[in-house]
Amino acid sequence: MEHTASAKHEALATVPCRIIKVNHPARHILHLLEGQRIIIYSWDGSFRTWNLETGTQVGEEWEDKDRGVEIIKLSPGGKKAASWSSDGTVKLWNVDKGKVTRTWTGHTNRVRSLSWSLDGGRLVSGSKDGTFRVLDVKSGETILGPINTGKDIDDVRAVCYSPNAKMIAAGGNWNGLTIWDASSGELLKSFKGVFSCLAWISDGKTLVAGGWNITKIDTATWTVLDLCEHYADTVLLSPNDRILASTLLKTAQLWDLETNQPIGTPLHHQEGVKSATFSADGKFLVTSCIDDHLYTWDVSTIVKRAGFPSDIVSLDTFHV
Repeated sequence: MEHTASAKHEALATVPCRIIKVNHPARHILHLLEGQRIIIYSWDGSFRTWNLETGTQVGEEWEDKDRGVEIIKLSPGGKKAASWSSDGTVKLWNVDKGKVTRTWTGHTNRVRSLSWSLDGGRLVSGSKDGTFRVLDVKSGETILGPINTGKDIDDVRAVCYSPNAKMIAAGGNWNGLTIWDASSGELLKSFKGVFSCLAWISDGKTLVAGGWNITKIDTATWTVLDLCEHYADTVLLSPNDRILASTLLKTAQLWDLETNQPIGTPLHHQEGVKSATFSADGKFLVTSCIDDHLYTWDVSTIVKRAGFPSDIVSLDTFHV
């Protein structure tokens, strides 16, 4: 009986459709918009572009190294990227040339989080110094801040622009979530809890916050709805906002945002998951693991196998 149960569990387990060994362990990854290329930031401070189909590096290592980088994020247009560092700086990168084009300073402790405005014109940075700043990409000026998030959030682990860029959400690893007016810096709303990762659905009506559990917040009424009692290190949205991916230790999990139900079984890795990114068409999820491998997961197949409607993967299906 025990053997039968084990075999059934293995049969239900979801396996990656591709595993790629990388020469330099990946700390963070992000998909480029045209599809198969991915940027890998490694523990040695290097940035490289890889082709997921061939499993090989494209071009040379980027010009600048930075061992202090926490995470790198792609601009909405895909031509620029921004990274934040343990020395309190934010750097702007030209993706095609692999070069730093601008560096912002001002935070007095390590930068923990970063978010692009939807038009790509502004960045908001959150820091362990308890503040966030709004940066103008074109002029290089700090146009708002530093805004002190208060004694309840002395370490800004997550920041997120609302889709219309009128609000900024700032989350603390231990002590809460605050919503701010992005122009004036006025505090609009605050919540108690642990919120260390954020994602705002593109219709502007729902903010997803991860931490000790995954929560959905209606930003018109400020109603809080628990999606699940599931700790999350990372939350990210598929391109059509229908699927949420979360990571925790050695696993990733897909969720249907309409029903709040998990899609399939957890996606297991040999070691801890460090980063995750959806492809531009939403059909694949790529995760980086500290076992020096990239795992590619076929989202369409996982959705179909779990019995969910296939249109939740389609780019033609958006929240309205």
